[in-house]
Amino acid sequence: MTEPTTGPAQLWQTLDQWDDTVDSWFDRVRGNAAVDRLFYGAAELGDHSLVWHLIAAASAAASLRAEPKAIRLMVALAAESGLVNGLVKSLFNRSRPIVEQPRPLRLRIPRTSSFPSGHASSATMAAVLLADGSRLGTAYKAAAALVALSRIHVRIHHASDVAGGVVVGALLGRAVKRLRPL
Repeated sequence: MTEPTTGPAQLWQTLDQWDDTVDSWFDRVRGNAAVDRLFYGAAELGDHSLVWHLIAAASAAASLRAEPKAIRLMVALAAESGLVNGLVKSLFNRSRPIVEQPRPLRLRIPRTSSFPSGHASSATMAAVLLADGSRLGTAYKAAAALVALSRIHVRIHHASDVAGGVVVGALLGRAVKRLRPL
């Protein structure tokens, strides 16, 4: 009789099962041209935090009062990228999901570790900071969720990578708000 798996091995097995379950949910909509365009587009806009920089720049261009918030976001995104994509990802050496069939649309394939998702981290942090004192908070959070979920749909990250990125981004967003309140 074999003993049940416990400890870290059980945790990884549970995470793998959860990742597989979430991936199977996305399998139901993968291949739908409109859904693929939406998620691949969101993944591309999330590259290098492009969408968040564009929103910050547009806000600052529209109103000088928005400039400090825009600068705070852009500086925070640079710091977040260095921290997550440099330090945190180097602590983990997680492989990205295996893709056996050709991708329906163009996609930049990162070379860093899969955990945590930098797109999910930057999107969540950006949403926290953009929503600070804004009537558009719900829209920013929805956009962040779309960017984060896109990474599962395009099979660049496991669901647990995205969840980890969301947690990191939320913590960093809160830290920035405390360190640099508006």
